Amino acid sequence: MLKLKNIVKEYPTGDSKVVALRGVSIEFRKSEFVSILGHSGCGKTTLLNIIGGLDQYTTGDLIIEGKSTKDFKDSDWDTYRNHSVGFVFQNYNLIPHQSVLSNVELALTLSGVSREERRERAKVALEKVGLGDQIGKKPNQMSGGQMQRVAIARALVNNPEILLADEPTGALDSETSVQIMDLLKEISKDRLVIMVTHNPELAERYSTRIIRLVDGKIVSDSDPYDSGEEQKAKEKGKKKPSMSFFTALSLSMNNLLTKKVRTFLTSFAGSIGIIGIALILSLSNGFQAYIDAIQQETLTSYPISVDSATMDMTSMANSMTGITPGEVDHGLDKVYSNTMAADMMESFTSEIWSNDLVKFKEFLDNNDEIGQYVSSIQYSYGGTMNIYSADTSDGANQVYPSPLISMMESMMGSMNFGGLSIDSSTMSSYEKYYNSWQELINNKELLTTQYDVVEGAFPEKYNEVVLIVDKNNEISDLAIQGLGIMSSKEMMNTYMSMMSGGEYTGERHEIEYSDIIGKTFKIVLEPNFYSYNSETGAYDDMHGDEEYTKKLVDDGEEIKIVGIIRPKDDSLMVTTIGAIGYTSALTEHIVSATNECEIVKKQKADPTVDVFTGIPFKTEETSTTETPAATETAAFTPPTVTSLAFTGEAPKTSFTANSFDFSKMEPVTEEEIYAAIDKNYSGEEAKKYKRTVELMLKSTLTLDERRELIGYLDEMLEGQEIEGMGKVTGQQAYSFLQMMDKETKLKMLNAIMNGQMGNVTPPSGDGSNTTKPSTDKPSQQPSNPSQPTVEPEPEPEPEPEPLAKSYEEALELLGAGDLSTPTSINIYPLDFESKDKISEIIDKYNEDMKANGNEKSAIKYTDYIGLLLSSVTKIVNIISYVLISFVAISLVVSSIMIGIITYISVLERTKEIGILRAIGASKRDISRVFNAETLIVGFVSGALGIGITVLLNIPINMIIEHLTGIAHVSQLPFNGAIILVAISMALTLIAGLIPSKIASRKDPVVALRTE
Repeated sequence: MLKLKNIVKEYPTGDSKVVALRGVSIEFRKSEFVSILGHSGCGKTTLLNIIGGLDQYTTGDLIIEGKSTKDFKDSDWDTYRNHSVGFVFQNYNLIPHQSVLSNVELALTLSGVSREERRERAKVALEKVGLGDQIGKKPNQMSGGQMQRVAIARALVNNPEILLADEPTGALDSETSVQIMDLLKEISKDRLVIMVTHNPELAERYSTRIIRLVDGKIVSDSDPYDSGEEQKAKEKGKKKPSMSFFTALSLSMNNLLTKKVRTFLTSFAGSIGIIGIALILSLSNGFQAYIDAIQQETLTSYPISVDSATMDMTSMANSMTGITPGEVDHGLDKVYSNTMAADMMESFTSEIWSNDLVKFKEFLDNNDEIGQYVSSIQYSYGGTMNIYSADTSDGANQVYPSPLISMMESMMGSMNFGGLSIDSSTMSSYEKYYNSWQELINNKELLTTQYDVVEGAFPEKYNEVVLIVDKNNEISDLAIQGLGIMSSKEMMNTYMSMMSGGEYTGERHEIEYSDIIGKTFKIVLEPNFYSYNSETGAYDDMHGDEEYTKKLVDDGEEIKIVGIIRPKDDSLMVTTIGAIGYTSALTEHIVSATNECEIVKKQKADPTVDVFTGIPFKTEETSTTETPAATETAAFTPPTVTSLAFTGEAPKTSFTANSFDFSKMEPVTEEEIYAAIDKNYSGEEAKKYKRTVELMLKSTLTLDERRELIGYLDEMLEGQEIEGMGKVTGQQAYSFLQMMDKETKLKMLNAIMNGQMGNVTPPSGDGSNTTKPSTDKPSQQPSNPSQPTVEPEPEPEPEPEPLAKSYEEALELLGAGDLSTPTSINIYPLDFESKDKISEIIDKYNEDMKANGNEKSAIKYTDYIGLLLSSVTKIVNIISYVLISFVAISLVVSSIMIGIITYISVLERTKEIGILRAIGASKRDISRVFNAETLIVGFVSGALGIGITVLLNIPINMIIEHLTGIAHVSQLPFNGAIILVAISMALTLIAGLIPSKIASRKDPVVALRTE
């Protein structure tokens, strides 16, 4: 069974060697009780350790079951110790932090026995040694004899073939020694028991064979055994022992629990770095979330805008800031000039680029890639949406587009920057800031993240709208007009008074929710304002006809307010700034309904003829120099009509707000205005000015009268300018006149006649200015009374002209859009990264267009927010990375400290290492035990760090909110917390690799001797 052949064991000590065994040869039977006697240092324990596989021989051979061990690997020795050998030590060598039961079943754990089986077998083993009722105790709660019984039970539990006992009674009294020897004697009946002892009496009494050693040599053997021929090795296929990770965790956890204070302090020290990084991560995450919210909400207010006509704002901004694209082509040894001013001038004077939005819309509709980066795409189709209050008891009250808002748009739209006028297409980008009706973004999910529903619900149908209040439940005075509560004329009078220095006299409105929910409006399609005249075969413009407009409103399609929404408390910016929000479905419905109108169909049926007048459009060959047409611009201008001077050539002048102050003037009558004209003018000139006044004061004009008045105004406004604004047209002046009541118009005319408008004084007989127009008739007689008066020749009748210059302009007048031909596109990115991706996709689209020879189909777009905030995320990330880098140093220091503490634990648990190796644990199992310990410490450190961070975030948030007003900035993300715990565990595991490797390489014999 077991045979030693010429075993020599040498221990190197410096330059010399100590020989412990000198050619020992011995063979053992399968079952016998062998005692090895000898004085201290004769090699007894060394021989026992070699037999047990704890120590390796220098030369010779150990034959087990007929198999030589010369070629045994560490794993083979581990298997041998676990399955074939059981150790009983003089000092018991029980693991103190494990229970009696756990100590006994440990060897079975390494053998891979199931939990239920090993517990049952451990209990049986303890019952055999008389300790069946002590299984829950710890070793330090037992006597020496009891602990030795536990050691024997542990040695026997795995049913080994060999039991090795090293001085099993050396630490026991005589009575207990006898009990242990009786137990060993019983065991030896069915297995080999080899005992090393100093007590010859016990050896003689219990042993069946006694071997004596002197100085490493066998000097006597009471019952030698020689099996004769070599036995053939028997392969039993024993399973290699392996400690499960959970067993390693259990061992390490129990060890750590015996040192609770040190474990806590170690974990706390390790958590300091985690706390630092967690706090930075909390602040970084909170600020990033705050910035992301700003970005997303800003991007919903500042989308990527593509208009039908646009200017390259990016190039202009780069020129103004001195940003030079591309690489510098010179060195830094001299001072070089660049072309910043020239580039800026080129940006200002460059032509407006026309975008092919038809092709671009097709691209967007068919491009799947862009969909993952956008929250919504909003299209405008150029149609006209006329909304009126449903209540017409006081006349038709238009709420959208408000004439007042049109005036404000005109005021901005006509602003002149060094001769460069901002046109209506550019001004449309700013419409949301002052228009009380706005299209909601077509993304309900995004809307619900930005708004709370105060009352009612979000619109679901095309004819449903919502009122949008601010966070204080307030709406602007413009919104009051947009709701139809105050008419545009009332607001106009108020604002005119304020422009002239008066105080705001409007009342503060308080409106119940119930008065808003269910409030209705009416849609009037733009083509319906043109009425067919069967006598002339043309269409009359009925915009100025109150009764006609009122009937259109009464017959119009109804729109209803179904909800009131308010920005959420944590919303920084919202998609819609106006007061009334409608869906894109309403826009599309109006475009479709407009195209179904008879006049629109007629115009589309014959694109060569003006449907309004029946006159063909002029071609480029037949067109001549014309005065600006009534519809030359879609934008209205501010009160430029006040510059009307009844002179042949009005001088250029500047007007200020004080020029519009009519409130302090005395009221005048129509007759007094006519009298003033008679005083200053005569003949055809007086007739023309009287006709102009008549048309200006008339409440309703036919189409011909409207065109006639606009023609007069164009003539009178020629050369007129307002400071900071460009030239104005008769159409713009006419639009402003529509905002005035008759009394205001008379006061304005009075101011003109008296030369009080911008110091422009019309010619008068005496040159005096009076409060009321002078009616003294000037002498109209020629200087030579004898010379007859020559009557001027009558002017020829002007050739009739079409109302619109072109087919496209006619459709624009009719408000006829096309769902396949948008006039502008707003692309709302999900975030800044998505915005960059969208820009890349558009740039790729432009490259493809140019590559295919369609350079004119390339798109130029305006990215307003990109010009301002493109580096915000990058800056925050850089700051976070820098701070984390600094704090990471503390993590490294903590890891080094944990590595040192783990090494101390290795030193403290050296005997435990020896015990584990003795029962068959491999080197890898030992490493696993200490790796498990570092993982536990790392987990506790990470969890402790996260817990402390969460607690610290409470006062940190309070302080930040107090200082900045921003709530919940410091937020530790759940995923971040998990990752930090994992990082803590990984770092401590790495820190413990070296100590665990040292532990695994410890000599089990030396380890067992360590106290």
